[in-house]
Amino acid sequence: MARVKRAAFADQEYWGRPVPGFGDPLASILVLGLAPAAHGANRTGRMFTGDRSGEWLYRALWRAGLASAPESVARDDGLTLDGCWITAAVRCAPPANRPSIEERDECGLWLTSELALLPHVRVVVCLGAFAWEAALRQFGSPRPKPRFAHGGELSLAGRTASPANAARVACCGPDVAHNAPRYPITLLASYHVSQQNTFTGRLTEPMLDAVFTRAVELAGA
Repeated sequence: MARVKRAAFADQEYWGRPVPGFGDPLASILVLGLAPAAHGANRTGRMFTGDRSGEWLYRALWRAGLASAPESVARDDGLTLDGCWITAAVRCAPPANRPSIEERDECGLWLTSELALLPHVRVVVCLGAFAWEAALRQFGSPRPKPRFAHGGELSLAGRTASPANAARVACCGPDVAHNAPRYPITLLASYHVSQQNTFTGRLTEPMLDAVFTRAVELAGA
């Protein structure tokens, strides 16, 4: 994807590799997206940076008191997150923005190990149905499986250890698995901040703000 550059970025060197998550290692709120955008994070090397989706997200995080600035354009621009960590279910820019099942499952192990290193996470904001499904695979889903809907809220308080714990042992070792996030965990659902949602009015800034207000409220509690 990094070889087919957008004209506006033709003179830039793209990151063009798997994109890591970033933020506050003591975060209580985790923002989970789909995958790096081809000319956004795939270019900059920072999740949700350098495209319209990121503009919406960082403004919302700033208004919620979770980001030091309302805009992030590069991984070295000085923006910091407070109480928040941003990552994605898939780590490389997928062709046509559609990850394969194989890619989803391979990247799921990286998400598992990342969650194991974020033991203070209590709230997961899932941006879109793909992220919602990824979170359910990580933390364990009740039956019947809850369907994605904007504004949806799922508390996993009191549930047993995540079914992904076996994967944590396999990829990270028993010590890291032992430090995996502990319940209670609450999943919050939001429409993705993609242009197909923001340009059409399906997702508005007040709608997004409401989700992060609720996330901050739950994390504080």
